[in-house]
Amino acid sequence: MFSGKTEELIRRLVRAQIAKLRVEIFKPIIDVRYSKDEIVSHSRLTIPSQLVKSPWEIFDLAQDADVIGIDEAQFLGKELLDVVQKLADQGKRVICAGLDTDYRGEPFEPIPQLLAIAEYIDKTLAICMRCGNPAKHTQRVVASRERVLVGATEAYEPRCRNCFVPPDPAQETSAQEQLPLSSQQG
Repeated sequence: MFSGKTEELIRRLVRAQIAKLRVEIFKPIIDVRYSKDEIVSHSRLTIPSQLVKSPWEIFDLAQDADVIGIDEAQFLGKELLDVVQKLADQGKRVICAGLDTDYRGEPFEPIPQLLAIAEYIDKTLAICMRCGNPAKHTQRVVASRERVLVGATEAYEPRCRNCFVPPDPAQETSAQEQLPLSSQQG
């Protein structure tokens, strides 16, 4: 978070529009932090987009596009791999932005698999809120055990390798065991 991923995605999509290419832009339906019909960077750059529930909606809606932009790709699940591969095989340029690790510092699917099939990869880093060094981690600063918790500065801050404090798995497990069965994810 806060590394400029969305800004870079917007920059590339605007350049494609300037080149008069047909561009379609998507984001997951759960990401309505700033807008329902735009991708919005933390610095408030915007570009119109469509909300989708599944990667297959992207496949259907992007058939006439030359360039497809997908923000917050980590929220679209492993089916995104098949969709991106099929679109790329059709000769379309697919540009995805997303987190490669979750708040625990663990790989955030499907980003690692997308990295494996991508022709080009740019990894952007934020600035650590503690020491000012390059930050590759997303530190959750609110209490939650949910893997997916959409938020911004109220819930997360960028941290470098040295300042990142992953949650204690033992505490997460014991807290999870104390939840009523209906609250546990399975």
